[in-house]
Amino acid sequence: MPTPRFAPLFETETDLKSHQLDGLKWTVAHAYNGSPVYREKLGAAGVSPNDIQTLDDIRKLPFTTADDLRSGYPFPLRCVPFKDVIRIHSSSGTTGTRKNLCYTQKDVDDWVHFFARAYEMAGVGPEDRVQIAVGYGVWTAGMGFQLGCEKVGALALPVGPGNVDMQCQFLVDLEATVLCCTASMGLLMAEEVKRRGIKDKVRLKKIIYGSERSSVSMRRKISDLLGGAELFDIPGLTELYGPGTGIECPDHDCIHYWSDYYILEILDPDTLEPLPDGEWGEMAVTTLCKEAVPLIRYRTRDITRILPGSCTCGTVLPRHSRIKGRTDDMFKFRAVNIYPSTIDAILSGFPEMGSEYQIHLSRDASERGVMRIVAELGEGVGTDIADDLSKTLIQRIKKKVLVTPSAVELVPYGSLPRSERKSQRVFDTRIQDSIV
Repeated sequence: MPTPRFAPLFETETDLKSHQLDGLKWTVAHAYNGSPVYREKLGAAGVSPNDIQTLDDIRKLPFTTADDLRSGYPFPLRCVPFKDVIRIHSSSGTTGTRKNLCYTQKDVDDWVHFFARAYEMAGVGPEDRVQIAVGYGVWTAGMGFQLGCEKVGALALPVGPGNVDMQCQFLVDLEATVLCCTASMGLLMAEEVKRRGIKDKVRLKKIIYGSERSSVSMRRKISDLLGGAELFDIPGLTELYGPGTGIECPDHDCIHYWSDYYILEILDPDTLEPLPDGEWGEMAVTTLCKEAVPLIRYRTRDITRILPGSCTCGTVLPRHSRIKGRTDDMFKFRAVNIYPSTIDAILSGFPEMGSEYQIHLSRDASERGVMRIVAELGEGVGTDIADDLSKTLIQRIKKKVLVTPSAVELVPYGSLPRSERKSQRVFDTRIQDSIV
C-alpha cells in the first residue's frame, strides 16, 4: 500500500496534544492582535494570550457564534490586512445577511491539503475520475471538491449540481469512478441509473457525499442501486474552511476529523459545559492555524459526539459520529440552509396571509426529500383565492430560498394550533432510522 501523502505528521496522541497547544496559543494571540472584535471579546472574558498555557485553558475563552459573523458583514472577524486576502467564500444561508469568510493563500493551501487527505482516506487516487455534482460559485463545495481532487492527481469532472441528463451521460461516457454530491443527489442519481437501465455501463466505485443528514437505510439504498458503491460521509462548513474537515475511513467507523487543524469540543447546549466522550451534544470548533478568520470556540449548532478509543483502521486521528441534528431551528433541504424565519418573512409579505404556518419535511416513496408548507390565510380571507395564491407563494419561495416546495397548502384562519409557548414550526420526519 502506498505511503499516504497527506496524513498528519504526528504519530502519537502526545505529539498531537503538543501540536494543538502550540496552535491554540498562536490562534488566541493572532485573533487578539489582529481583530478589534476578538480583542474586545477576550478582554470582556478577562483573558489574554498569555493565559493560554494548557489545552484545558480553552475553557477560559469566550464563544463565537454565527451572529458574530453576520454582525461583522461584509468582512467579519478579519485578522489580516486586505493585501493578504486572496478569496471570499460565503455561506448558503437564507437569513438575510450572509456569512462571508476571508481566506489567505495559506488558508486555501491548508484546506486543499486536508481535503486531499479526505480523498486519500477514501481511497481516491490518480487512477480515479471524480464527477463533482455540487454547487460552484461563492459556495465552498464545488471549489473544495475540485481542488482537493486535483491535489491527489485524480481527474476532475466539474459538472455541478442538477442537470441529470448530463450527469448520466458523464457517468457512462467518461466512466466516472467517484461521485461527489449531497445524499439526496446521490439517491436521485442512483434511481436515474436504475430507471434508465444503465447500471451495467456505470463504473462508480465510491460516493462521497455531504451537506445533509442521511440514515443507514438511505445509504444502503444508494449503494444497492449503484451496484455496491462504497459511501463516504464528508462533513464541513464554510466557517471552518468548507467541506473536507473529516471523512469516513474505509472501515466506516464514523468520521475521522482533522484534529491537527482544529480542536473539537462537545458541549451541553444548555449549560455550554463540556460533555464526556460518547455523549451527544453541540459541536464547537477552534482553529489552530487559520489566518484570515480564525475561529475561537465557534458554536456550529450541529449535534454529534466524540467517540472514545481508536478506530479499527489504525489511524491516530480521533472520530465523531455523523451529524444527528441541530440545536437551533435551522434545517437543511437540498443542500440549502433554511431558517423558518425566512419562510415566515416571505409569507408575511402577502396581506392575504395570516401569521401561523408549518413546514413539513419528509421523504416520498423513492426517499427523495419533500418540503410541504401549510399556512393560514388571514382572518376573513376566503379560500377561493387559495389555488392562485399558493402558486404565487411557491414561485416566491423558489426565488428567495432557491428550493421549490412540493406544495403550499393554504387553510382557513384558525385552522392551525396555537400555543402559549413557542410554536413548533418544523416537522422533520426524513430520518426514521439510525444514522450510525
